[in-house]
Amino acid sequence: MKTRITEMLNIEHPIIQGGMHYVGFAELAAAVSNSGGLGIITGLTQKTAPDLANEIARCRDMTDKPFGVNLTFLPSVEAPDYPAYVQTIINGGVKVVETAGRNPAQVLPYLKDAGITVIHKCTSVRHSLKAQEIGCDAVSVDGFECGGHPGEDDIPNMILLPRAADELEIPFVASGGMADGRSLVAALAMGAEGMNMGTRFMVTREAPIHERVKQAIVAATELDTRLVMRPLRNTERVLTNTAVERLLEKEKKLGADIAFEDIMEEVAGVYPKVMLEGDMDAGAWSCGMVAGLINDIPTCQELIDRIMEEADGLIRQRLEGMRAA
Repeated sequence: MKTRITEMLNIEHPIIQGGMHYVGFAELAAAVSNSGGLGIITGLTQKTAPDLANEIARCRDMTDKPFGVNLTFLPSVEAPDYPAYVQTIINGGVKVVETAGRNPAQVLPYLKDAGITVIHKCTSVRHSLKAQEIGCDAVSVDGFECGGHPGEDDIPNMILLPRAADELEIPFVASGGMADGRSLVAALAMGAEGMNMGTRFMVTREAPIHERVKQAIVAATELDTRLVMRPLRNTERVLTNTAVERLLEKEKKLGADIAFEDIMEEVAGVYPKVMLEGDMDAGAWSCGMVAGLINDIPTCQELIDRIMEEADGLIRQRLEGMRAA
């Protein structure tokens, strides 16, 4: 399938693996890229820039296909050494960067000067337009369904994607609720040039996370996610567990007086415990509503091949068959 995104990123299929904390390691990124999509290493999962350099080198040993690095800009008292991470990405010969969080304008000139394609994750049309204005090459438009941070506007993709298509000139991919060929065809119909999948790629053979995490997502339905940290305007969609329900009780009890310190037990340092050790109740961890569409644990190759076969069938048979003679 040929779209503006496959042409821009030099990939076979318009499918991108989203950057995910303690999930986006070299093993998964390489497997996605080898299957014709674009794999993404999560930059800040690597504790230092030299660690990221090593992860990029490991990925390059596993694939000769394009892959990218996610770099998320977080509000923090002790910010990561972003200049060092950016230089590491450039030195590593990475050609695609997925930025997320705050406006990436501070690093954009360095990335662009190095010939790197920048895709910025956005949860609204206004933020997408800003990304276009500052020079991002593409955006990932994240609807309210997405795991992780859906923003504060609560606009689902059935509305958000056509709105983005109406306003944007640069290409965009759909993110949030993406799982199969139906997702891809729907995203294309609404103006996207491809799709970004996070939760779905967590549940693959190559995802280097604990088996209990994968089984929890397979067992979950679309009703099993919760929105936490809404009072702090840092909303995150997570899979429910005992820690999440405890967190929600704190939010209910403390109301507008809640502070981040009140919920640190449920959100700080959670990801290594969950993703690597399989401690399913360690705290709140991101998961999309798309869990309701995930019922198996295929390889990345099997998953992407299935998506593209299903998409082709939908376009050539179901949709074509509906045309009036």
